[in-house]
Formats: sequence, C-alpha cells, structure tokens
Amino acid sequence: MSGIAIDDDCVNKFNELKLAHSYRYLLFKMSSDLTHVVLEKTAPGSASWEDFEHDLPKDDCRYGIFDFEYEKDGGRRNKIVFVVWCPETSKIKSKMLYTSTKDSLKKKLVGIGTEVQATDASEISKEEVMARVDKI
Repeated sequence: MSGIAIDDDCVNKFNELKLAHSYRYLLFKMSSDLTHVVLEKTAPGSASWEDFEHDLPKDDCRYGIFDFEYEKDGGRRNKIVFVVWCPETSKIKSKMLYTSTKDSLKKKLVGIGTEVQATDASEISKEEVMARVDKI
C-alpha cells in the first residue's frame, strides 16, 4: 500500500463503463503532487484497442480500463480488462508508485475480469490480451 488515495471520479467513471457501457476505455494517472489517482481520459464506445494503445504514453506509467468485446462460441462477450502500463523507459519512482498503488485501485474497481501488466507494446497487443481474456 502506497498511501495514495483513489479519486472518487475514477470509481464513478468505472461504474459507468461497467454498468452502462458509456465508454470503451478509461485512463488513470497519478496527480501532479503524487497524492492520488485521477481520471485522465475517457474514450467513447466507438474507440478501438489500437486507440487505447496509442493513448498510452511511451515514457510514463498509466492505469487503463478497457471494455473488451470479443466473439466466442458464436456469441458476443465482454470482459473488463485492467492494464497496468509501466514502460521500461519510465522513471523508477513512477514505476514504484504505480506498482504499489495498483492493489488499492483494483479494490475500488469491482468487476475487473482480467489484469494485464505491461512494460512494452508487445505485452498489450490485441492478440496477447485476447489470449488472456479467452483463458478465463
């Protein structure tokens, strides 16, 4: 536990994504004073996995929530995917804060189906995520 608080707006937007499918994905980041996790971006339902990947910064960490839709056994399914993005090029302090705060955020966001921790783009390719989602 890092002692970093989770902003209420993060939980509210997550519930809107989960219950009403109001968004395709959400991005969260640390506040500038490093005291709490805040909502950085919401994406409309028309957004794609590629849009999500593009919105992740190359040199900084983020948390992402994605409403992942896929086909299985002839039916449409969806899983909420929690992504912990900590690229190798990000600062050590940032990686430590994001890693130590992850569990606090997950406890607030009830209903996550799959978790993906990634340090480079290959770990969050659509194919890689689909393989993880399909196992459950």
